[in-house]
Amino acid sequence: MKKIIILLFGIITVIGCTENKKHEKQDTKIQANTSKTWWKEGVLYQIYPQSFKDSDGDGIGDFKGIIEELDYLESLGITMVWMNPFFDSPMIDNGYDVSDYRAIHLLYGTMEDFDTMLAGMEERGIKFVLDVVVNHSSNQHHWFKEASSSRDSKYYNYYHWWPAEKGEPPYRYSIFDPEGAWDYNKATNSYYLHTFAEGQPDLNWENPKLRQEVYDIMKFWAEKGVHGFRMDAFQFASKDTTFPKFPEGHEKDFIKWYGMRPQLHDYLKEMYKEVMEPYDVFAVAEGAGSTLQDAHDIVDEDRYELQTAYHFEYVDMAKEPGSFDLTEFKEIFTKWDKSFAEDGWLAIFLANHDKARIVNRFGNPSPEFRTVSAQLLNTFLLSMRGTPYTYNGDELGMTNIDMPNIDDYVDIEALGNYKKALKINSDMDEFMKILNYSSRENSRTPMQWNDSENAGFTTGNPWKSVNKNYRDINVEAQDKDPNSVLNHFRKMTKLRNDNEVFVYGAYEMLDKHNKQVYAYTRTLDNKKVLVLLNFSDQESEISLEEIKQVETTLINNYSSFTSTDSKVTLKPYQAVVMTLKK
Repeated sequence: MKKIIILLFGIITVIGCTENKKHEKQDTKIQANTSKTWWKEGVLYQIYPQSFKDSDGDGIGDFKGIIEELDYLESLGITMVWMNPFFDSPMIDNGYDVSDYRAIHLLYGTMEDFDTMLAGMEERGIKFVLDVVVNHSSNQHHWFKEASSSRDSKYYNYYHWWPAEKGEPPYRYSIFDPEGAWDYNKATNSYYLHTFAEGQPDLNWENPKLRQEVYDIMKFWAEKGVHGFRMDAFQFASKDTTFPKFPEGHEKDFIKWYGMRPQLHDYLKEMYKEVMEPYDVFAVAEGAGSTLQDAHDIVDEDRYELQTAYHFEYVDMAKEPGSFDLTEFKEIFTKWDKSFAEDGWLAIFLANHDKARIVNRFGNPSPEFRTVSAQLLNTFLLSMRGTPYTYNGDELGMTNIDMPNIDDYVDIEALGNYKKALKINSDMDEFMKILNYSSRENSRTPMQWNDSENAGFTTGNPWKSVNKNYRDINVEAQDKDPNSVLNHFRKMTKLRNDNEVFVYGAYEMLDKHNKQVYAYTRTLDNKKVLVLLNFSDQESEISLEEIKQVETTLINNYSSFTSTDSKVTLKPYQAVVMTLKK
């Protein structure tokens, strides 16, 4: 029977990270987690279908466009594809408001097109991960249409309601709506809950009938042949249905008050029994909660819930220009690796559809350093322990698009945050500066295939503007250049796929106080590699005893580097991977 991954994705802010003694490790030279399986060994590539490739000239990416580029996907050396939602939807949140979980939105094609795409991936050894949005549905889903028509509807308790006769409901924060998460419905004389947009009512996971509906949806897609599920915002799925009052300002600690209720574990165990076990499912989770222990409670093998943690602790450190701190970055990755070295598994990522481009946040987008800094970031992703996740376009070093005016934005999150900023009299010039840098719209611009009009993405008018630098940054040009970001990415996926030391090898950080260089080793059995990454636009030196043991250079994004005895001088954003003598 086919093996399936379930990916659980949500919004995670890790605060405090109180570690349970069970998972504290005193020795950094810990043994590798060597329980081997295909989803640990894979390289996952995320496709934002709306922006990947348009086949019919309507300006929106589709399945047939992806089918046209299946050979390209295979050439990357990736082994899994996760795709954002393509279900029937009003598209108020680009498909994260689902009106039919078993239907394909006409913009993307037909179920037959989906089946053809899936078969093409299978032929190329690429497994498919489906994005399932079941913390909430669209208000156009037939469940909500019927639920909102009468309290007597059998679907009324599929959602969360506050009867108006009880007065105003206790305040709940909405991520997208500055007015809060309750909206009044006249037909039922009650308020419905929406943690996200008004058109995204929260599903009532405390209702076993609703849970069974979700499991049936998952079984439908599993039987069609998908290999996994990414379940959006699921750590918020469980709610206290008495809706007690929360203290003022509680939303600043959002996960504590809105996520990871204990009942969630019961639902995951039930999901395991209903879906994962019968379909021989492997579970992969994002919803890592507020602490390391939260993450272990979801993904440790003896939990029978999910198996891989996907955390966001480091992401917001690069939320504003100049806010990236390498020392903190190293500490966070090392802390999580140390905790998960013997139990559980991590996803390693720097970007997705909800974040700006990695070159702008962690590298350097200037013409002088864009290529080498993008190569450095991909070297990091593909040489760390954990399953690496690459977002489409990052294999090219695609950059943010300049959008200085609010009229340039279509994203519901950006527009909602703009309204919130106006409401509290924020400095709007500063707000727009930060939004321009950090908006998730930066990662949603069309894929840059060549230097023809609209970057070869579409023959029509693209749904979102193409980045003006597409004539310099595109697949066709980089495919021909052996020193491009694209070909460096391919070298790194091959290196990882051919060497288990990069998957299962123990990790040890070196020279942790170095503010420019991230240095670490990976060790498995008799193989040991040294990774040196200069996160700086200046030459940087590092002295290590391990340098005396260098045997061969496996990866170098420059033609050479300077080494004397135990010291190496690295050029700006230089990334070097070397084998060491044991």
